[in-house]
Amino acid sequence: MKRRDFMQTSTVLTAAALLPAHLLSKTVIAANAQKFPAALTPKMDGDVKEFRLFIDIHIQEIVPGFKIHTLAFNNQVPGPEIRVKRGDKVRVIFKNNTELNHTIHWHGMHVPWRMDGVPYVTQMPVMPGQEFVYEFTAEPQGTHFYHCHWGTLLHMQAGMYGSLIVEEDDDPIQKQFPYEREYTLIYSAHDVNFLREEMNSMLERMKERMILMKSGRFNKERFAVFDTKDEFVEAVKKGYQPPYVVNRRAPDELPQPNWFTVNGKSYPMTPNLYIKQGENIRVRLINAGTEEHYLHLHGHDFWQVADDGLPVPQPWQRNTLRLSPGKTIDIIIEGKNRGIWTFHDHDTRRVTNNGLYPGGNLLALVYEDLPVKETELNMMAKKMGLKSLPIVALDE
Repeated sequence: MKRRDFMQTSTVLTAAALLPAHLLSKTVIAANAQKFPAALTPKMDGDVKEFRLFIDIHIQEIVPGFKIHTLAFNNQVPGPEIRVKRGDKVRVIFKNNTELNHTIHWHGMHVPWRMDGVPYVTQMPVMPGQEFVYEFTAEPQGTHFYHCHWGTLLHMQAGMYGSLIVEEDDDPIQKQFPYEREYTLIYSAHDVNFLREEMNSMLERMKERMILMKSGRFNKERFAVFDTKDEFVEAVKKGYQPPYVVNRRAPDELPQPNWFTVNGKSYPMTPNLYIKQGENIRVRLINAGTEEHYLHLHGHDFWQVADDGLPVPQPWQRNTLRLSPGKTIDIIIEGKNRGIWTFHDHDTRRVTNNGLYPGGNLLALVYEDLPVKETELNMMAKKMGLKSLPIVALDE
């Protein structure tokens, strides 16, 4: 190798070494791709796309050194992404491998009412060891999600959610903002003390119920299930105490989230959004949790292009948006300002891990084509004796 070539190569390698945690290395970019929901591959049964989902208790590492028990679709949080075309015939075979009851609700989808996944309204709950088959036509287009609708307060924050993307062949968003890359970000909030206490309590109640059912001692009042409202009112008059009278929850009564996740991870393990100068990327935002988020991107405005899956008539340019529980919003980010930029909740209570800032739903927009010069250490970093620009701060 000629000396000039060697020097040029050495400069590039040195610059790469100075990049925060080698953010632009191929291995880091490849590993980052695993932090987004993987699409579930369907089996074709004639003209029907058939998917298989199961639920089991799973140990999820939110950040290094901290793990919790979750209820995970196909042993992952969030569950696998179901991606179909508008008008596709869809079949989802759901198997319950836990000792709890479950259903699946297709949030934002126009399914037949018997497929809506609401226990005791559209179907009986899927009991331990049972299967249930959901069938529907994929309508409408856009970004949606699925989640459990049994014990929703517990089961959703315990991990029972996943993205459902219905693509449109003639997509107006692709026409107006041509893009090749897209990302799905699913936000959630977790009270891990509530999760632990309530899941243990629910497992004990289910054991009791299963024994009663097997021994033929099914009792409507014990199961808190009645045929009519009049029957329920009459039972109360005769002395029946509904569950809401006899408190059975964890000591805190209702969950007070102390962990906030994006795709099942908290900062510093949250995913990066990679982009290049002049590139458009589409980001699908889903709030599968109980908290509102006010998402703000540094150094850029972005375009809000879809609301609850549907393209908006006039895209809205902004740099902060409100993502309410159950909401989905699609945005387009234009690569116009090279750098490494923070994308975070401006309600900084959601940017904490167990009350400590920074944490939670903090992530970064990273330009893959940063000029070499911009990767060099700044004066303050050198004075602090740092070998590279730090990007992992666990206590400010």
